[in-house]
Formats: sequence, structure tokens, C-alpha cells
Amino acid sequence: MPRPERLKFGYGTNGFGSHRLDDALAVIAGLGYDGVALTVDHPHLDPFAPGLSARTVTVGQRLAELDLAVVIETGARYVLDPWHKHEPNLVSDAGRERRVDLLCRAVRVGAELGAEAVSFWSGTLPGGVSADEGWRRLTAGVAAVLEEAGRYGVTCAFEPEPGMFVDTVGGVLELRKRLGDPEGLKVTLDIGHCVCNEKGSVADCVQQAGDLLANVQLDDMVEGVHEHLEFGEGEVDLPAALGALLEAGYDGLAAVELPRHGHAAPAVARRSLEALRAAEATARAARDAGTAIPPTGVGVSNRGAGRRGEGLRD
Repeated sequence: MPRPERLKFGYGTNGFGSHRLDDALAVIAGLGYDGVALTVDHPHLDPFAPGLSARTVTVGQRLAELDLAVVIETGARYVLDPWHKHEPNLVSDAGRERRVDLLCRAVRVGAELGAEAVSFWSGTLPGGVSADEGWRRLTAGVAAVLEEAGRYGVTCAFEPEPGMFVDTVGGVLELRKRLGDPEGLKVTLDIGHCVCNEKGSVADCVQQAGDLLANVQLDDMVEGVHEHLEFGEGEVDLPAALGALLEAGYDGLAAVELPRHGHAAPAVARRSLEALRAAEATARAARDAGTAIPPTGVGVSNRGAGRRGEGLRD
């Protein structure tokens, strides 16, 4: 795969939950991001409110005005159930058809917006349900979504999520195998999850996904803790991670995923882009010189440094 001139950085709207969508897009573009990871949710492009098609057209026009690429994310916490986070999902005991409906709506939104991918995950398998039954539920639901995506020419990108039924890149590859390796089903990779949950490094995960990598999420994490952190607050070696994406020739959107940082979204987004640009410069310089990327003190958390005066996370 040819190497991209540079990586395309985006920012997730789930990190701008206190902003109107139009304002969030303007800030993200104004900071210099190349795109946006748009989570269809009640604050932003509610997939169940009236006039979805017309509202989607308006958002598409705004994205074009701001020259922002887009991927569609579907991890809204309470869009289907106001009482239970991320329920129902694709492996729930009941209501799985409602999750499929949401994902099909997201596919149609993605088609209208010309999205690079529509990203989704499995959900958590209820206690007492066998893995065989989990696979049966999951493959049936994903097959239905892929059928809709095929009608619209939309790429689906499946995300392994810590604590969920499919929680590793290997699990996504197993899902594809069980579905007959469909061309339209690819991989979403969160670099923080590689530290939190995977056995290998970010580079190992990128290599494992290979040409199937269609969507990347960027954040920091520590091993064994699924909490999205700002860069430098966890154990992700950011230059090495971005270097792995460059080496793999990844040319899709790589979007910051900080859903709990909306209280200071513009400042966090600015810091994030500065960190990404510096890390990419380090990675590119090392690659061009044919040397190893210098270590960044990975494994030593700087969490909380320099963040006074901004208030507590919501």
C-alpha cells in the first residue's frame, strides 16, 4: 500500500456534547482538523427525530463548506434506552432488532454524507448466554446491517471494544470468517484499546488488521483500564502508534475519541491536535532517517499535569 503524504486527523463529536453540532463542526474545522467522527445521537443528528433525511442533507452541506471528511460512529450511550447504557445491542437477550434498525439508519446517514465508514460494535453478552449463542446473535445482526450497507455502497467498520463480546482485532477477524469474509466489513481500531486490552502493541494490531483497517480512533489509555485519556496521560506511545499507521499506508480518517471531555472541548481538541502533529513529525523524521522512533517515556503517566483551572470531568 502506498504511504500517505500525511495522516488525516479528525475529532469525535461525542467529545462536543455541550455544543450544537454546527458549532462543534466549526470549532473542529477552525482548529485545523481534516474531518470529524460523527456520533449519531440525540444532541447531534438524532437518528430518531423527524426529518432525518433533510437534516442529514444540511449537515452534509456544512461538512462540504468546512471541507471536513466524515466517519459515522454509533456508540451513543442512551439513544435506544434511557435507563440502560448501550442497550439493546447486537447480542442482547431482547431488542436486538432495534440496534439493527439504528445501525441501518446510520448506514443511510453515512451514504448521504459520503462517509468513509460506519463504525459499530457487538455489545456485552448477557450473563448465562453461551458463546455459541452470542455468535449466532451477532452474525445474524451484522448480516442484516451489511445487507443494508451493500444497497448503499457503504463500508462498515467493526470495532473491538473492551468488555464486549468481541473485544480484540482477532475477534473481528473471527466474525468476518463466520460471515464468509464479506468485502464490506472491515476494522475500526482504537489505539488506546491496544494498550488497554490487546496482547500486542499498536503496531501489532495495525499489522493484524492489515488492509481491512478502515477507521482509527485516537486516545490514550493505561493497561487494563478502559478510560479514554488525553495524550500524555496514559501509556500509549503516540509517535510509535502514528508511525505504525504511516508504515501501513493508512489513508483514512484517524479521529480523537474523548467522549468525557466535553466540558473543555475546544481546549482539549486544540491540545490533542498539537500532540498529534508533534508525534507525527517525530514518526516521519525517524522513518525518513531510517532510525527507530525515540521512546517517549511510555508507561509513565503524566495524568493531570498542567490541567488546573478547567474543572472536573463530567
